[in-house]
Amino acid sequence: MTFSSTKRYSIWHVGLIALLAVCLALATAHFFTGDKSKDTVNSNNTASVACNFNVKRLAGYRYVRPLMFVDGECESENLMATKSKINGIIEAYKRDKGVTGASMYLRSGTDWINVNEGEQFEPGSLFKVPVMIAILKMDEDNPGFLNKRVAYSKVYDVNKKVAYAAKSIVLGQTYTIRQLLEYMIRYSDNNATALLETYMKPEILQKLFADLGLEVPNIYAAHYFFTSSQYSLFIRSIYNAGYLNIDNSEFAAELLSECEFKDGIMKGLPAGTKVVHKFGEAGNPDELQLHESGIVYLDGKSYLLTVMTKGKDNKVLSDLIGDISKAVYDDMQAAQ
Repeated sequence: MTFSSTKRYSIWHVGLIALLAVCLALATAHFFTGDKSKDTVNSNNTASVACNFNVKRLAGYRYVRPLMFVDGECESENLMATKSKINGIIEAYKRDKGVTGASMYLRSGTDWINVNEGEQFEPGSLFKVPVMIAILKMDEDNPGFLNKRVAYSKVYDVNKKVAYAAKSIVLGQTYTIRQLLEYMIRYSDNNATALLETYMKPEILQKLFADLGLEVPNIYAAHYFFTSSQYSLFIRSIYNAGYLNIDNSEFAAELLSECEFKDGIMKGLPAGTKVVHKFGEAGNPDELQLHESGIVYLDGKSYLLTVMTKGKDNKVLSDLIGDISKAVYDDMQAAQ
């Protein structure tokens, strides 16, 4: 049997359309099902470098998987000179000024580096940030919770001697939950924190840790430990507005922008630089710890910096944080 040229052309088109339809169906199926074992995206198309982006999403929803973080597995080559500089600063402080440990996590966009990644530290007042997130999550579940008035009617045994004391709530007075959050974050008030914790649901705090992929804390434990990159997840979750709603994320960031501690990251920045940050002090008389984590806003750019330190002298530790902050700022400015 023979076919005319017109019929051959039509049949060829039919075959091509069928082939395209099969390819489209397969591509669509892959898009919706994906790789069940790992949610990653290849960040480099060359065969010589295998560096993926790990995608962190919130679970527990019926139809959606809200996006939290997209993290490259590999440190950025663009920041290696900065990493070398920070390593040099830390080693000099260890050699000459009695610093016994220090770690730094830096992220700018998708670029990141980590210095002394495996070192763990007690967060001290840095832990007030997850407490704030848990309280704000309770407000989302129960609108108006921040306006609830509570009495400060007893002294709490906070059992902490702090070097950087500021304003505190007054015994016998009443405060809204919103006002207590301000005292806890802006002034790092331990009494406001203790009062807030009596109204915080522990399961909300524990779920926060689980959702961030961190070890769920025992609320009765005397000590918690974080690496600098682990702690940075709390600040990142606020900045990304990926855990709290946008209004509460903005409110949390605003409170952090009012933090009155100036003896760390801000020592290394020009006056007037906008920073969202929180500090924490921990340790014991034999080994003090001083840490700070925050987001520094440049013109058209921002970066996250977390520095955690150990040593004998808080002044030395604050100087170290300031020197690291200045070195990072200088490099970030030069890269603009």
